[in-house]
Amino acid sequence: MRGQRVLANSRLLSAALWIVGLFLLWELISWILLHVVHATLAQSKLPYLHEVLRAFGMNGQTLLKEGGVTFMNAGMGFLLGAAAGVLLAVLMSVSNWIEQLAFPYAVASQMIPILGLAPILYGIVRDEQIARILIAAYITFFPVSLNMLRGLRSVHPSAYELMRAHAAKPWEVYLKLKLPAALPGLFGGLKIAAPLAVTGAILVELMGAQHGIGVMMLRNLYYGPSHAYLFWCTVLLGALLGLLSYGLIGMAERLLTPWQPAFRRKGGER
Repeated sequence: MRGQRVLANSRLLSAALWIVGLFLLWELISWILLHVVHATLAQSKLPYLHEVLRAFGMNGQTLLKEGGVTFMNAGMGFLLGAAAGVLLAVLMSVSNWIEQLAFPYAVASQMIPILGLAPILYGIVRDEQIARILIAAYITFFPVSLNMLRGLRSVHPSAYELMRAHAAKPWEVYLKLKLPAALPGLFGGLKIAAPLAVTGAILVELMGAQHGIGVMMLRNLYYGPSHAYLFWCTVLLGALLGLLSYGLIGMAERLLTPWQPAFRRKGGER
């Protein structure tokens, strides 16, 4: 217990030092741009962080409301893309023929730039919510399917032999051996995809949606220097939503895969 408490305290101290260091570095660079370099519209390029935080406090209710819209749509797309990715990975692990047929298409789909795909999709569906969900699902799909497939195939051959020796049926092999073995890989893909899903949802909002962080970002960018602080608030909020999504997946991973070495207590205990 004492070791855990020391480890937790060291992590909190590291996080606190990282936040303070980032704050001081931001303030220093902003001061240099404004008073040393005399950059044109210095506070629009990189305003003082304390002024951005003050603007965040003054507009917190609106920012949280619009952020909730973005996060909700990104979450729905993330769940849809994750389900499709898991399903495809299972099918590819069952049949080499399906893998040979589907995997090249999955790889080719990632060659399409999101910046080009988003306006095309938005123009087709003409619905900001559906477009955000589909783009978030599209971003989520590939890393989840790839990491899930790798996890399904990570089972040691001796474990297969043991299951066969006990006359396990194919569905039992999947349920009791392959799927638990694939969970670490699955969560690896989910942690990659979750922040990207938020970014994809914001990108669609920039195309002309009515609500969301991307809408506020675009409006405040359009109004110029007078709204620079609020523009930076939307940028920081987008980053926070990405961190939040990553943190939620990390918590789910800790709960569902407690046997992983990183989650065990010191000494190998569970």
